[in-house]
Amino acid sequence: MNEKIIQQNKKAFFDFFVEDKLEAGIALAGSEVKSIKLGKVNLRDSYCSIEGGEIFLRNCLVTSYEKGSYFNVDEKRPRKLLLHRYQINKLIGKVKEKGYTLIPTKIYFVGHLVKVEIALAKGKHTYDKRAAIKEKDIARSAQRQIRERY
Repeated sequence: MNEKIIQQNKKAFFDFFVEDKLEAGIALAGSEVKSIKLGKVNLRDSYCSIEGGEIFLRNCLVTSYEKGSYFNVDEKRPRKLLLHRYQINKLIGKVKEKGYTLIPTKIYFVGHLVKVEIALAKGKHTYDKRAAIKEKDIARSAQRQIRERY
């Protein structure tokens, strides 16, 4: 598929153990699509919530389109994610388990459609985060030593 990544949420992989990923469509206004095309979107503190059997993307900042005039909508409004009913039911069942949450990991275009990759994840403890930092440092120093030798 022809996929153009607009924004990735790298902090999500540091803060959570990602267990399952799923592609979802997103309901947007026209001016929001234009703004996303320009890369004016931020997924950093966003999350997904379940209300009335539907999944919403919350706290995702899509900056207003400069030329949008009165067509612009609220920058942090909740946006509905478009999934099949069986996918929603599966996610609702998993989120009800202790410790699971839904987080967006990236937003991208597939053709002319805006898609969001959401992940079913479990939160990390601080000692897990420290271990991840330690592993990255070890890998980085090993790469540095390899580079110095050759």
